[in-house]
Amino acid sequence: MRGSALLAKSRIDPFILGILATVGVAALLPARGHGADIASAVSAIGVGALFFLYGARLSTAEAVEGLKHWRLHLTILIATFVLFPLLGLLTRLLPGGVLSPTLVAGVIFLCALPSTVNSSIAFTSIARGNVAAAICSATFSSLIGIVLTPLLVGLLLNTSGSGFSAHSVTSIVLQLLVPFVAGQVARRWIGGWIARHKKVLGRADRSVILIVVYTAFSEGVVAGIWHQLSWVSLVALLAVNLLLFYAVFWILKLVVPRLGFSRADEIAIVFCGSKKSLASGLPMATVLFPAHTVGLIVLPLMLFHQAQLMICAVLARRWGARSQAGDLEVVH
Repeated sequence: MRGSALLAKSRIDPFILGILATVGVAALLPARGHGADIASAVSAIGVGALFFLYGARLSTAEAVEGLKHWRLHLTILIATFVLFPLLGLLTRLLPGGVLSPTLVAGVIFLCALPSTVNSSIAFTSIARGNVAAAICSATFSSLIGIVLTPLLVGLLLNTSGSGFSAHSVTSIVLQLLVPFVAGQVARRWIGGWIARHKKVLGRADRSVILIVVYTAFSEGVVAGIWHQLSWVSLVALLAVNLLLFYAVFWILKLVVPRLGFSRADEIAIVFCGSKKSLASGLPMATVLFPAHTVGLIVLPLMLFHQAQLMICAVLARRWGARSQAGDLEVVH
């Protein structure tokens, strides 16, 4: 109980601690040789299973219904897949010694990812925003991201040699799209079972991601890629992540009220439009990038994920308290 209370008080996501522990294990005991081949195969199978579950969980009817609030969804999609990538490209203007080309690619990859689902909905609820809109928009963002994120990565990183090849396209189709579509088809038979076992499947999701992290970071350790990361680069990366988050957050905070949305809609847009999905990003990175670079590629995402959780937790509580105080004033 004391450990749980301490984690809650510090606002550190236990899942992030699990990822950090996995990174530590990979650094000390990386998978090598035949063990690396096994870890890679298990990771690939896990990623396919993960996207199968994503497809099986998504209600097509709910997604279609959610499209009716198209102005809100379009605003979030523009923030997620246009504003973020444009800001991410600015990292290429940094002096060469600040971030390595691999870390720059990681930042751009981060900016091309869809919005996170669970925390966007949770923070919108805490801040007393439009929860229904957040559910539809975050889910829709994840659905579109399965196709749009790889396309953006191929477009934005093409000049640095990270564009698409026939092999990468085949991998995306087989490991991401095919399982997702299969999950959608199978939903009519297994949808009820999945709904009844959300907690168990949630743990399975996180287990797969931990396997992906271990495999990716093992590859980096064996290839010696971590020697490229200096303390200067790490501090610079933290600064870039914070600048990215606050730039998008405040652009939305300033622009959205002028678009005629209600206060509840504004909250949903700000929280959904300023966040990025770790759950989608880690598996996608294993498909889109060479295995020995994945560890560094996903480092910006891992740091950004923890920062967005901590910052949004504070802001959501503050906004929720203000909304509650406003309601009490109206009542009195």
